[in-house]
Amino acid sequence: MSDFPRLKQCAAVPVLLLVLLVGCKRDDAPPAAVTPLPGEVAVPAGPAAPVVLKDVIETTPGYIVGISYPARAAAYPPLAQALHAYAEAARAELMQAVAGLKGAKPRAPYDLSLQFSMVVETPRLVAVAADGSTYTGGAHGAPLVERFVWLPQLQQMLAAEQLIPSVDGWTPVSAYVREQLMTELSASMDEEALEGDVRAGQMSLRSRMIDEGTAPAAANFARFEPVMNADGSIRALRFVFPPYQVAPYVEGTVTVAVPARVLLPLVAADYRPLFRQG
Repeated sequence: MSDFPRLKQCAAVPVLLLVLLVGCKRDDAPPAAVTPLPGEVAVPAGPAAPVVLKDVIETTPGYIVGISYPARAAAYPPLAQALHAYAEAARAELMQAVAGLKGAKPRAPYDLSLQFSMVVETPRLVAVAADGSTYTGGAHGAPLVERFVWLPQLQQMLAAEQLIPSVDGWTPVSAYVREQLMTELSASMDEEALEGDVRAGQMSLRSRMIDEGTAPAAANFARFEPVMNADGSIRALRFVFPPYQVAPYVEGTVTVAVPARVLLPLVAADYRPLFRQG
């Protein structure tokens, strides 16, 4: 099985972790990607209460909200609860920014655009992608990028720190991802015919972003989605990096697929049966 190329496209979160989202940005400050913060909201222990995942479309002169959910997610109540909580946190942050206007009309309507999509659904594993942005002023919106991986048979979310519990285990993952990103960076500079000081400057900037954004720590690889074999086993994990983590905003969301042959020696024993090498 060949290695999987990096993709670009416009990870899982523990069920006990939800999110505080980016609020108002100064016009000269680049918006940061939303990252999970521990302990903000706890999902009650025991069976999750049913959550109605209802699409939201709201348009006013001051703000616009659009949220869409996959219908199948409702079949997994704890997962549905996590998706709904993520969306509601993003919406609450938007409304806080709107309230801060104190009735004034913004130059451009504030908005929240968020789409949840089913990536994988098997008896052992369900993965949902959240992609979107929120705009509360500035040059452009702040990206909303998250991944949720639910294990129905174990009734739990799968988080990066559970998947690879050893701190040292992230070193080979980091090395693999860095190699893929640097190879593609060099190829893109060749295509743009960058040379001399311009190339050196760009290479220095971009390689520093890659080094920092892929440092061997679970937090840097918290967003991932499975790439599946036909038999329902995982043949790779596609790690997802929001804008600014490993590349400038203009590059969008960046992903790198790490094959099972790299991951299996590092994965916790409880989760190895989910994987199969090509």
